[in-house]
Amino acid sequence: MKKFSEFKSDARGNLSVWDIDETLFQTKAMVHVMKGGKRVKSLSNREFNTYKLKTGETFDFTEFRDAKLFNKTSVPIQRAIDKAAKTLEAYSKLPNSKVIVLTARSDFDDKDTFLSTFEKHGLNMRNVHVHRAGNLGISSPQAKKIFIQQYLNSGMFKTVSLFDDDPKNLEVFLTLKKEFPDVKFTAYLANHGYFRKY
Repeated sequence: MKKFSEFKSDARGNLSVWDIDETLFQTKAMVHVMKGGKRVKSLSNREFNTYKLKTGETFDFTEFRDAKLFNKTSVPIQRAIDKAAKTLEAYSKLPNSKVIVLTARSDFDDKDTFLSTFEKHGLNMRNVHVHRAGNLGISSPQAKKIFIQQYLNSGMFKTVSLFDDDPKNLEVFLTLKKEFPDVKFTAYLANHGYFRKY
């Protein structure tokens, strides 16, 4: 990537960042809570966002890596899909502008099946990279921050927006303002296809 000094200020573009679960899709995958080799609880995405592991408990994310399950059971939040698609279309005409998907999930077991889920609901993924923050093995807010930080370090962007249903992700995202004072940050809390500035 080019360094900031290589870009004129008016040549910088916009970065739009989209979460998947409960932002673009209502998803059915469950995170299982395991203790002593047995499942003691199953959590939805929203429940997982606030669950604190008790002594001896671990998370099992097997369902979150299952591309067929994602493709078969995910329900599109059409207002959000449409907004992301319009943003993608608009940004394709702007220099140095980009739409990315940033999920707390790690790698899926079948990339093509996973991506086809977006395509069949109207989101062209040909020029959209999906970053899997779950691969970093740290908390979702911190992992997502690292990916966005890498994009902003390129100096290519004058604005960045994050669409996410988890307030913690938005809060950590906004802490990047201090590091990048010349970038305009906008955080949107996703709620069933409606977005409120956070």
